[in-house]
Amino acid sequence: MKSSRIPGFYKMPIEERVRIVKEFAGLSDEEEKLLLSFHALPAEIADRMIENVVSSMQLPLGIATNFIINGKEMLVPMAIEETSVVAAASNAAKMARPDGFKAKAGEPVMIGQIQILNPSKDAVEKIMERKNDIIELANAQDKILVNLGGGTKDIEARMLSNDMLVVHLLVDVRDAMGANAVNTMAEAVAPLLEKITGGKALLRIISNLAIHRLAKAEVIYKKEAIGGEEVVDKIVKAYEFAFLDKFRAATHNKGIMNGIDAVAIATGNDWRAIEAGAHSYAAINGYKPLTTWKKTEDGNLYGKLEMPLAVGIIGGATKVHPMARLSLKIMGIDKASQLAEVMASVGLAQNFAALRALATKGIQAGHMKLHAQNIAVMAGAKGEEIDIVAKKMVEMGKIRMDIAQEILNEIRKNKKV
Repeated sequence: MKSSRIPGFYKMPIEERVRIVKEFAGLSDEEEKLLLSFHALPAEIADRMIENVVSSMQLPLGIATNFIINGKEMLVPMAIEETSVVAAASNAAKMARPDGFKAKAGEPVMIGQIQILNPSKDAVEKIMERKNDIIELANAQDKILVNLGGGTKDIEARMLSNDMLVVHLLVDVRDAMGANAVNTMAEAVAPLLEKITGGKALLRIISNLAIHRLAKAEVIYKKEAIGGEEVVDKIVKAYEFAFLDKFRAATHNKGIMNGIDAVAIATGNDWRAIEAGAHSYAAINGYKPLTTWKKTEDGNLYGKLEMPLAVGIIGGATKVHPMARLSLKIMGIDKASQLAEVMASVGLAQNFAALRALATKGIQAGHMKLHAQNIAVMAGAKGEEIDIVAKKMVEMGKIRMDIAQEILNEIRKNKKV
């Protein structure tokens, strides 16, 4: 039985890590070569993805190990430039074993908004009287989506001011993120809404506050696994700080998004839309944390995350980018809801890792060990010099550019002697 628990994975050469991922995910020889090439995006594909292409900007793609999500062992690809994120997620997932994370994604319903200016006073009532006609017109724009069980399921209308009305199309987008389908439907029904309301349609666009597309993840950390009941108490207090203070909540939620964005980028999803939805959802009743942490009756730590996760596995970069397709294959994802559940679990794990570090040894202890290698490279270290310089800086407890340069100069001086 395959397991995502791979001791010493971070110590292995890249080739060995890729071999293990290949075996775990059932990758082909060609897919193995793609991982090892570090050049996953051909110029002809890049040139069709965006305008004015001159090159591509690569990010490291790491594998978070140890995850069990809804009883399934998973290796999770994460694309990110920030040190310690992949390591923190892997360690948090390890401490959650053997039960791991329980996650559930809601129905993939997105909101399309049509703004109507200067509508009649009874516009809302008129819209509701013609509700079926509006839904029928919207669904005529995407017969394939409707045949798959999706399409516009309902509408809402409300006055925002004396001269402004907004109509919501509630569209089930199935396994897509949904922006193209929703925007097309919003554009199509705008002229009909103008006739019904006597007003003028202006904006017709999707909303990234996807309140109908929530994903939830839960976890219980046994006190013995995370350092004892004192650590549990400290983490709960750290969470309470974020709940009571919006300045802390902003960084608390940023830590969650470290994990979620990294999976979104690895799978070709729109991480800007996900960020917008996350932070607007956090601010619905005054800006709050997206997670909740509590101490259970037996002294363990219970955590929950709830947030909108509008992600897709069809369309856009998800299907065009070779590495996005490969990342989905590594996770064994074949439904958008599964991807949302993975992201929610990774976000919860990332938040736990940050809170535990902050409440115990401080965030810099682990982060700076990994950051030391970046500083060594910036100082000009090459090859084996990087590890030597980084190790000495950590031993000194001084991870700075000037220290790195001093150590590097000393190493090279001794080599000449």
